[in-house]
Amino acid sequence: MFDLQDVKRFYNWSIEERADVRTKDWFLVHSPWPPLAILVWYIIFSINGRSMMKDRPPFQLKGVLIIYNFALVILSAYMSYEFFMSSYLSGYSLFCQPVDYSYDELPMRIARVSWWYFISKYIEILDTVFFILRKKFNQVSFLHVYHHSTMLVNWWLGVKYVAGGQSFFVGMLNSFVHVIMYTYYGLTCFGPQVQKYLWWKKYLTMFQLTQFVAIFVHCSYNLWADRDFPDWLNLLVMFYMISLIMLFLNFYIQSY
Repeated sequence: MFDLQDVKRFYNWSIEERADVRTKDWFLVHSPWPPLAILVWYIIFSINGRSMMKDRPPFQLKGVLIIYNFALVILSAYMSYEFFMSSYLSGYSLFCQPVDYSYDELPMRIARVSWWYFISKYIEILDTVFFILRKKFNQVSFLHVYHHSTMLVNWWLGVKYVAGGQSFFVGMLNSFVHVIMYTYYGLTCFGPQVQKYLWWKKYLTMFQLTQFVAIFVHCSYNLWADRDFPDWLNLLVMFYMISLIMLFLNFYIQSY
């Protein structure tokens, strides 16, 4: 028989009791409902963007895009540096590292950059907003929307439960990739006189695929090693990497 009290107890256990006590009350981390509302809005906007812009001319956003992309280059570089330095100074193992849930300086430093990385995923959904406002609807593909949507979910889980430990590897590597990626996007905004030198887009996609394989191998080792890190998160990331490898590989084959 359905028991509402059991649902409430499970909710409190999973959202409150199991959470990382250091981060559970941070902005957009405390409750799943605001992030879920943003996620739903994002998906609805992505699906209906074409019809919303049907009778409107495309926006010219060159200046905005230059500032946006290079701001994300700076933010990504900062996060990659912070993930690297906080893990290095903490003596993290590259292969298998449990979470330090203490309030010491270095564990809190990596928890804070994990939160910034989580917030950056919300900033990055502006990619989709700008594509739609510019009527670049071919860019709003299933791969694009899937990737942005799932990152919101994955890193809410990461900051909520494991703000540190081996998750540093994903944030550090992906932030570094995004330094290169948003540099490329920023340079394309300067027009044909710069775009003719951007021959390396193909290799950017290859670099993205390489990071997914590296993260999959990293999680596989951690799962096999049976260290003090949630197996369900390792498995979630592994299956997620498989989906991204398949989608990005299909994009690579179709494009190049």
